[in-house]
Amino acid sequence: MTEPRRSNWTRRKFLGVGLGGTASFLGVSLFNRSAPLQQEPPLPTPTHDMGDMPGMTHSGMSGMLVGAVDHERNGFDPMQMLVDWDYGTLTGETTEDGRPIREYNISAGDIEIEIAPGVFFPAWAFNGRVPGPSIRCVEGDRLRINFSNFGSHPHTLHFHGFHPAEMDGVDGEYRGEINPGESFVYEFDADPFGCHLYHCHALPLRRHIHKGMYGAFVIDPLGEQRPPARELMMIMNAFDTNFDAANEIYAVNTVGHEFMRRPIPIKVGELVRIYLINIVEFDLINSFHLHAHFFDYYDTGTTLTPTLRTVDTIMQAQGQRGIIEFRPRYPGRYMFHAHVSEFAELGWMGFFNAVNEADYPAALAEAGLDEQWDVKAMNGSAVRVSEDS
Repeated sequence: MTEPRRSNWTRRKFLGVGLGGTASFLGVSLFNRSAPLQQEPPLPTPTHDMGDMPGMTHSGMSGMLVGAVDHERNGFDPMQMLVDWDYGTLTGETTEDGRPIREYNISAGDIEIEIAPGVFFPAWAFNGRVPGPSIRCVEGDRLRINFSNFGSHPHTLHFHGFHPAEMDGVDGEYRGEINPGESFVYEFDADPFGCHLYHCHALPLRRHIHKGMYGAFVIDPLGEQRPPARELMMIMNAFDTNFDAANEIYAVNTVGHEFMRRPIPIKVGELVRIYLINIVEFDLINSFHLHAHFFDYYDTGTTLTPTLRTVDTIMQAQGQRGIIEFRPRYPGRYMFHAHVSEFAELGWMGFFNAVNEADYPAALAEAGLDEQWDVKAMNGSAVRVSEDS
């Protein structure tokens, strides 16, 4: 296989081309876009040549990556990922004590994805998307996850939550790695309720994570429920496009500056709930900052009362996650982004478009969305879906 051409581009040079050059030049310069990109050189020691990165105005669109990503080609849309929950299938079976069994099918494979206009990345993915499917269930459900590896490397599934050691998906322990062409069934109970994640735990771990092998894992409480809200899933991720152990593109749900181009429509006065997960590799800390508003934060989402109240910025290490809740007070476009300027300039920045009820259909249309997206956003709970099925 042909290894990707090693690049001596700094992040400063990358940003300069991204903001001032053409998308086609980016694609040609950074990648040979063919499938053999799956075999990259060993990861070196990280180096962060920040240089004097060009500035961006903090008030609008002038600093946005140029162009648009082909979501149809990618096979997934970051805007749909906000509301696209995988509830699995209730099999009709129950455990000995009467709890439902919920079944999922997850596969691993190699794909090429577009992460910024004209910038392609050789990903390892679950179910052909990065991040993988957003698994959602109810506290106490018995989960049966049929995992198949169609990729070129050994992989595993490791879930954050309570489970037996045999189901931990760790390389070298119990079943361990699932080799290409093999399958394995993970089975455990959904516990505790909260905002969690899953990822591949094969070695080298940092390679499997930065290549895209992760997803959201949300467990709704069985008893007292969270109040109704517009619910959105955001995974903060990043991509090392030249394999120098430093990221060149940062994003929420994979595509840099996607929510700058397509502001997320919300309604004035409604409760907005964000399931926020940080999976960025190579950087110790990520953050979320919301303009002109304050929010309550539920660290890990394992409580029904906030762990932080009335804040506008939170930090997360890799694997850390939580739930954000806020109510927009006034109409307008409100920026949200990492409060690390480098991350924002390289793609981790977007807008909410808060509108009154009468203007909401137009806001949906502006973002290329329909009423079905709105229905999903307002009916995310697995408890409600289970009751309706």
